[in-house]
Amino acid sequence: MTTVYVVFYSLYGHVYRMAEEVAKGVEEVENVDVKLFQVPELMNEEQIKGAGAEEAKKAFAHVPVIKPDMLAEADGIIFGTPTRYGNMASQMKNLLDQTGGLWINGVLVGKVGSVFASTATQHGGQETTLTSFHTVLFHHGMIVTGVPYTCGELMNMNEITGGAPYGATTLANTDGSRQPTENELTIARFQGKHVAGITKKLHS
Repeated sequence: MTTVYVVFYSLYGHVYRMAEEVAKGVEEVENVDVKLFQVPELMNEEQIKGAGAEEAKKAFAHVPVIKPDMLAEADGIIFGTPTRYGNMASQMKNLLDQTGGLWINGVLVGKVGSVFASTATQHGGQETTLTSFHTVLFHHGMIVTGVPYTCGELMNMNEITGGAPYGATTLANTDGSRQPTENELTIARFQGKHVAGITKKLHS
């Protein structure tokens, strides 16, 4: 059985919602098992409350927290992160910074890696977040996969929407009020299915 992990960090729930759809896409591929994980939180309860994220965090409190060494168990890994000034969130970077042992032993070499993200605004760094994240995956020797333009939703010009050839994205608004649209969720599902299909072929 081929295994794909969806590993995300979310504060207000937007990346979690995208992660759910990515996982659904993975499930569409026969004989591929998907597991959903979140990365450890670095903020304390008081800071989370101060950010107004206390209720949002409860929605995915049931999702297990991944440890760095667990990444070795997957054949493919799809990472999800909000954007922090054009780069990944520190919580995600903290996880990746603990993978030195995996790197030195080449444990992730040949595994499929992919990324999706959330930004506050339309031009808030969604693409730089994805491509800078890819750099880490390249250092691990992973086979980096995005979203090809056979996903027609990338060409949608009828609305403001996230989504790039580098990975699925959503736009949350500066106050977090905007939720992922159907167009964005469709791209996320496409990414999950696409990565799962490639992972299955390579694994077999």
